[in-house]
Amino acid sequence: MIKSLLEHRTVWTLWKAVVSVQYEHITTQRDLERFCEAISEASTIAFDTEFVSEDSYRPHFCLAQVAAAGRLAIIDAITIKDVTPFWELLAAPGHETIVHAGRQELCFCLHAVGKRLDHLFDTQIAAGMIGMEYPAAYSTLVSKLLGKTLGKGETRTDWRRRPLSDRQVDYALRDVVYLAQIRDMLVERLEALERSQWLETEIDRWQSAVEAAEFSERWRNVSGTSRLPPRALAIVRALWRWREAEAKRQNRPPKRLLRDDLIVELSKRGSSDVKQIQSIRGMHRRGKEHYLGPIAECIAEAVALPDGQHPRPPRRAKSRPQLNLLGQFLTTALGSVCRARQIAPSLVGTVQDMRDFVAYRLNQEKNSDGDPPALACGWRSEVVGRTIDELLAGKLAVRVTDALGEQPLTFEPTKD
Repeated sequence: MIKSLLEHRTVWTLWKAVVSVQYEHITTQRDLERFCEAISEASTIAFDTEFVSEDSYRPHFCLAQVAAAGRLAIIDAITIKDVTPFWELLAAPGHETIVHAGRQELCFCLHAVGKRLDHLFDTQIAAGMIGMEYPAAYSTLVSKLLGKTLGKGETRTDWRRRPLSDRQVDYALRDVVYLAQIRDMLVERLEALERSQWLETEIDRWQSAVEAAEFSERWRNVSGTSRLPPRALAIVRALWRWREAEAKRQNRPPKRLLRDDLIVELSKRGSSDVKQIQSIRGMHRRGKEHYLGPIAECIAEAVALPDGQHPRPPRRAKSRPQLNLLGQFLTTALGSVCRARQIAPSLVGTVQDMRDFVAYRLNQEKNSDGDPPALACGWRSEVVGRTIDELLAGKLAVRVTDALGEQPLTFEPTKD
């Protein structure tokens, strides 16, 4: 712990002159390998990335900012062709990795080395665990915890262009230099609330969810498909697979090739006739003519599948008006419980999570994947489960005690 604090203090001191000589600009393979070796024994590695996601199949990794072992560095992923040593270091055990809202950082690591970030501490999730806003922007945590203001001048910058200006470097380093200090403040509060294990469990669950989403076929996420019949779903699946493969080959965003609404319209019509396809509004635009043949083939192959090979529509829970009403009401109750227990309601669950929980408690209905709903599991059940169960059983009543107060609702046992 003493070593960690000394490392953090050195980094905070370096920040006083960020854009002078107090940071390392790593632009060669050899320098990257030396830097990774130098910080390999650090107890914590705080980092952030800059990327551009608008024009490529996957976000284009441009820059990594790192604070570790008393050193502050920028790793130029544009001039360094192989950044694998950096990701191998972050995936290796023996240190804590600190990020803020690190979904994209995790995805970069998964695709680079096939491993997760080891011993991850995400300040956004941790802040929600102690009752701060969730999901909070990094600048919000810096402001509320450190009383400092971060500028937004480079939010829309093109990080692929070189050379980097002093303003860009300043902006990038500000995104990482305070992470360790914020982490220490959050850890102190987490320990006081006895929630360190909750955070570890939640980050592990979150990493599993991100990894599953990143490597699964997400054709069911195409918007507008929830009520399509099996044959139409087979067309959606075929077109989604073609779109993914073609977008990856061209290194283009998939929806630039074929929008979701066009996939749905093509699946509804079910025609593999090129003229019929071209007659759909949006399919006759410039550039689409090259794809008409492959799209027609996808549709024809999907239509020709035997019924047993069609995907099944998602199982939908029986719609009960009372579930919607109870879900809305109990979500309000959940918010009051969460605020009283100093945890962000939006981290605990959504209105739909509450509806799923109510359906599960009343009818033991599991989710479509066969698992109990989120609010019935782990720390979430500990936070709200008992209170919601007692409300559903009529053992607790909700009363408005102070309509203008921070906690306007109270829960009181009902009289037998």
